Amino acid sequence: MTTLSDDNALLSPALRQRLESSDAGIRRVALLELADHEEEDLLPWLVAGLTDSAPEVRAEAAARLAGWETPFVVQALAGALLDGSAAVQAAAAQSLAELKSTEAGHALLPWASHPETFVRAAALRALRELRLPEAVDPALDALAHESAVVRREAVGVLGWLKQSSALPQLARIANEDSDAEVRRAATGALGLALQGEAAHVQEALLAALQDPAWNVREEAAATLGKLRLDAAPALIEALDDAYWQVRLRAARALGQLKATAAVAPLGRALQHEISNLRKEAAIALGEIGGSTAIALLQAALTDPDPEVRKLARLGLTRWQQPA
Repeated sequence: MTTLSDDNALLSPALRQRLESSDAGIRRVALLELADHEEEDLLPWLVAGLTDSAPEVRAEAAARLAGWETPFVVQALAGALLDGSAAVQAAAAQSLAELKSTEAGHALLPWASHPETFVRAAALRALRELRLPEAVDPALDALAHESAVVRREAVGVLGWLKQSSALPQLARIANEDSDAEVRRAATGALGLALQGEAAHVQEALLAALQDPAWNVREEAAATLGKLRLDAAPALIEALDDAYWQVRLRAARALGQLKATAAVAPLGRALQHEISNLRKEAAIALGEIGGSTAIALLQAALTDPDPEVRKLARLGLTRWQQPA
């Protein structure tokens, strides 16, 4: 039950009475009304809801504090990450993830090194899109954490920061982490490499293309294409991967690389039963061009899928060949 003194005119006697009610349901509805005022002067009352005896009230308070960027609110929400209720913790983590200001990020930074796993992961997640340079060190430290969730959030922070000094660590994580989802995230984060640094990560990406987990291989193929790395032989091999999702990304990457050596394998992909793969093969052949690619695209004009036929026509148009 909230017990604060406040003379703010917006806090009517009736609203205050409901906030101090012995009924948790009434207190929760009163918090909703309080939040609707969107007045900073009333924040202490809303924050006080985080200490209510009822978890549903505390969770509501945590949710309604989303969007407030003051250090006072950030600290209160971070403290709620330690609440005994999972619902309150989740609401606080979500509200923190919506932070947008640098000031709020600085208030949250110390929590990114908290000993509690959930708190640390939630803080890193919230810091990710804020792109604070000061978040590099806690994120690098978190790469060695025992929790895969914490390591994954740390990778996200480093990826959003596009911190080139983190590339060696990310390359190691991409190939060596015990958790497939962490390896996948790190593989994608290697896409932050600048043109002059791309060679530094190529070995790690080629290794990731052989990862036991298909989603890591898929991410590796996509990142190789994004960085325009000379990896055509490995990507051509990936066109025969057991998972069509990996084949799809490999086809897309080969088109981005304009790999002429991939024309024949892409032509075979145009016969695959999965239409999404045929679409990507058509796009790639249109990007690569050449007489053989054009002939394959002309043959694809009779594909049973209208989208494949459309993409084949677009590819032919690109090389000024009438459909």
